[in-house]
Amino acid sequence: MSLSLALPMPWWDRQGRFSPLKAGVLALLCLPALLLGWWAARGELGGRPVMEAIHWSGLWAVRILWLSLLVTPLRQMLRWPRLMLVRRMVGVAALAYALLHLVLYALDLKWDLAKAASEIVLRIYLTIGFVALLGLVALGVTSTDGWVKRLGGRRWQGLHRLAYPIALLGAVHFALQSKIDVTEAVLMAGLFLWLMGYRALAPKGAAPSLPRLAVLTVAAALGTALLEAGWYAVATGVPPLPVLQANLDVEFGLRPALWVGLAATGALLARLTRRLIPA
Repeated sequence: MSLSLALPMPWWDRQGRFSPLKAGVLALLCLPALLLGWWAARGELGGRPVMEAIHWSGLWAVRILWLSLLVTPLRQMLRWPRLMLVRRMVGVAALAYALLHLVLYALDLKWDLAKAASEIVLRIYLTIGFVALLGLVALGVTSTDGWVKRLGGRRWQGLHRLAYPIALLGAVHFALQSKIDVTEAVLMAGLFLWLMGYRALAPKGAAPSLPRLAVLTVAAALGTALLEAGWYAVATGVPPLPVLQANLDVEFGLRPALWVGLAATGALLARLTRRLIPA
């Protein structure tokens, strides 16, 4: 038997047919890595190219992990069951970027694995990130149909609910390593609030009602603003009120709370539009 017949291709559906949806998503998931390789080949990663690559791979590991958590809400709000075809692919891509993040970190230390291990043990943000990576590895290894059969559906689902605390650890790692400018980290934390709030409000197997999504939109935006103000108050001593007021001033761009509010409003409108369109 040829290799192409023995191994399922990532762009195939479960019937072994070409899936435009899976192929398109796969191409998009590969795009950040391709851009990173292109910039590296052209010498466009700045004075510390490996460090820039570390940050880029880590950023996309978090972003893609969040996208994997978004698949179920989108499938429910849009009533698009086939979207579940890409959930495993997106989760494995998040693992791939996280592993690249670790490999590049070891490269930056000139492959001194003993030093890398000691840094991971001694620096709390690295410890948190490494624990999250180990969790992603466990989920990646057990993501196959074979592991679903070995563990049984209920135990498999219980194991893969660890994606939520793993994402939380990833958000904390991201925030701690961001140090001064935590804009992106706060944005990701706010989106995580929405993702978890969605799951808390959604009835089993369906999307929350429009009023609940509206409340969640406001709560996620407000929660993001409070997170940002609290972070700066603790980390830098900046009083919370000016940080909160900065969300009302868009002259220099939108703050994370407003971006979260816009994203949540988009989800609300998608849910409303899908309700108005006959199935």
